[in-house]
Amino acid sequence: MNLLKEPITDQDLILKLIPQRAPIVMVDSLLYFEESKVISGLTVTEENMFVQNGFLTEPGLIEHIAQTVALYTGYHFYINNIPAPEGYIGAIKSVTIEKLPKVNMQIETEVEILQEIMGVTLVQGTTTLNGEVIITAQMKTVLKN
Repeated sequence: MNLLKEPITDQDLILKLIPQRAPIVMVDSLLYFEESKVISGLTVTEENMFVQNGFLTEPGLIEHIAQTVALYTGYHFYINNIPAPEGYIGAIKSVTIEKLPKVNMQIETEVEILQEIMGVTLVQGTTTLNGEVIITAQMKTVLKN
């Protein structure tokens, strides 16, 4: 069940939900949120530090999934009136990249929370471009104490 009344696209609020700051902000919208799933969006811009030759590179796609996890955690803390903690990528596996998005394209990433225990979150991330899956990855993130 989506716990968002409407998507969040206000950049000031997005920045309150994630610890990252320019030039490394890799999410620009929170589209869906529930206890075990989140969907974020990103419009790829020429200014993005992960853009090369007009395409968002592989590290950018992986960072986008990681920041979607951060957005999930941040929003979870936000709705409970608790400041969001910082976190780190602990491990990445089973990465499959089919395609790189071009500048001005909008990507959406769905992160399913597979397990959450003691500040470690295991997720399955799937990024789509116009409904086509372009990357899938499993990731573990760890909250900073």
